[in-house]
Amino acid sequence: MIVHEEPGLWLLTTPSSAYAVRLGPDGAPRCAHWGPPLTLDQARALPAGREELASEGGGRFGVAGLQIRYDDGVRGVEWQHLGHDITDDNPGSHLTIRMADRHYPLEIDLHYRVRPGDDAIDRWTTLRNTGAAPITILRCDSAAWTVPHRPDYRLTHVTGEWGAEFQTRRTPLAMAETTLTSRRGHSGHHANPWVMLDAGDATEDHGEVWSAALAWSGSWRITCEHDRDGRAGWTGGFGHEGVTWRLGPGETLETPKFTGIYSAEGFGGISHRWHDHVRCHVLPAPDRTRPVIFNSWEATEFDISQAQQMELADLAAGIGVELFVVDDGWFAGRRGETAGLGDWWPDPERFPDGLTPLIEHVKRLGMDFGLWVEPESVNEDSELYRKHPEWVLRQPNRHSSEVRDQLLLDLARDDVAAWVYDRLDELVTGNDIAFLKWDMNRPVTEAGDDVWVPYIRNVYAVIDRLRAAHPHLMIEGCASGGGRADLGILARTDQIWTSDNTDAAQRIAIQHGYGRLYPACTMGAWVTDSPNAITGRPTPLAFRFHVAMAGALGIGGDLRRWSPADLAEAAHLVERYKEIRPVVHGGRADRLADWAVQYTRDADVIVLSWRPTMLVHATAPVRIKGLDPDGRYRDRDTGEIHHGVVLMNHGLPRPWPFESSSELKRFTRVG
Repeated sequence: MIVHEEPGLWLLTTPSSAYAVRLGPDGAPRCAHWGPPLTLDQARALPAGREELASEGGGRFGVAGLQIRYDDGVRGVEWQHLGHDITDDNPGSHLTIRMADRHYPLEIDLHYRVRPGDDAIDRWTTLRNTGAAPITILRCDSAAWTVPHRPDYRLTHVTGEWGAEFQTRRTPLAMAETTLTSRRGHSGHHANPWVMLDAGDATEDHGEVWSAALAWSGSWRITCEHDRDGRAGWTGGFGHEGVTWRLGPGETLETPKFTGIYSAEGFGGISHRWHDHVRCHVLPAPDRTRPVIFNSWEATEFDISQAQQMELADLAAGIGVELFVVDDGWFAGRRGETAGLGDWWPDPERFPDGLTPLIEHVKRLGMDFGLWVEPESVNEDSELYRKHPEWVLRQPNRHSSEVRDQLLLDLARDDVAAWVYDRLDELVTGNDIAFLKWDMNRPVTEAGDDVWVPYIRNVYAVIDRLRAAHPHLMIEGCASGGGRADLGILARTDQIWTSDNTDAAQRIAIQHGYGRLYPACTMGAWVTDSPNAITGRPTPLAFRFHVAMAGALGIGGDLRRWSPADLAEAAHLVERYKEIRPVVHGGRADRLADWAVQYTRDADVIVLSWRPTMLVHATAPVRIKGLDPDGRYRDRDTGEIHHGVVLMNHGLPRPWPFESSSELKRFTRVG
């Protein structure tokens, strides 16, 4: 059993945690426990704690995750328990605690899902108007999460900007309210919709950590609260402040899932559980091999021709690339950022016979073919805009903001979403396309209350329909780099373009932060030219490869400018990457240091380390994790045998070879 129940008490169990909910004296469902495993008998001894979804009114003065205004102006909710249901999902169990307002026609279902072998708990909320008058929803979070009382708390999250996404931040949790949010209509470069709390003493390998992540790709808000009584937790959901919903008679509002995980094994342990959950229960095709990609953007930008792309394809195939992707500039009228978006057919001057000759050339070379698209945006200088200016997202009597010389299509409209699907379906059906890079290069502006939620749900619906119609199709999510990375988009895509910044030295921190929640198989990472196009930093080719090999490897440089020696070295490194790919993408990931990461799967161990600056000492030992102390491990490149206990406690028994500024080590257990 993974859901135990008795009147007024419910206990959910996972392999290494438990979650208990009980009705409080006021009838509100309240958290009694989230942490180490408990039996039902032990859970009976626990008092009710903070509300599972805090509302307004009465003696509540904290953050209200549920804010309601009825037709007569009354606000808040007084809880009444209607019952509960427990159903078997495949796999797992789904608990629904059915509640209502004592006086008004509003039903509130609190949902919980747990699965065998998975430490994640999915939570979400459904509101239903059972009356004859509309109800205004001022705020409806997916869930509130409460952590046990501890002497102190630390908050871990990520922050950043374009080109510097996923920077890990860890600070004491203020005795106040701390809000993380995105108001941009996507999950954001400046933050990401997840949090972690620990008791102030957790390390990578030890200590309790509580975490939750929101499966939503639009605007969101998570507020952490630490009150004067020493209690802590957070509430979160879709939408930012000021966004409301009108819930008409008989209508239902369902929130996105807000998934929580507890670990007693530190920040590494919480990452292991997140990676397992995403691979097993979030990704649409978790077992699909992520191919080595070549992407044309940094090599050509908008200066694209059929002959040039064929030349790049020849070189890409020669170093072992498996998927050739033509980026921005392939479609009608596209000579720069000011024209063409929306006209998704091949430019007749650049591709006079369409894409077929290039695709056939790529296929003959043994590679699959992919395209970059930005289907949510439109330029005023486009056939689509001239035909349908009313499809642009705007408000009456308000200026329409252009960002990057482009406007947004109003995908909250079902007819616009249907057009986007039809055009992409036609593009994929009419060409042998195996991969779409779905980009979104600007924030949402001039949006009314009726846009924020249906816009994202229609984006989801279009991608879901594409995947259903074309099961072979891979999709990479992108929003000017890592601006749309979350569990919601990962449920529909195979990987995320982590950042437009391909500087290998800066990518290490970006990738470490991304990997705190999301597994390596989803982390798009390119090897590009030196000096780097954004930072101007020169770096060795092997260093660039070793950084990108920690995720889903891609090549983004201008191969026409690489020397024969560079191409030969690249071919060798691509081949090594293919050998380690199953371990990197399917194994347990451990952050050994700010400059080293380890992947372990069965008997195989991969260690990637880098020396991005002289501040990393060349002789610093790399202590490997999670080995059998009594086991013996063979270095697959030198043949040397190492003892597991020595590798874990003392690191490699010689100075770490940083002469080339990076290193890939491969071990296999032999006894």
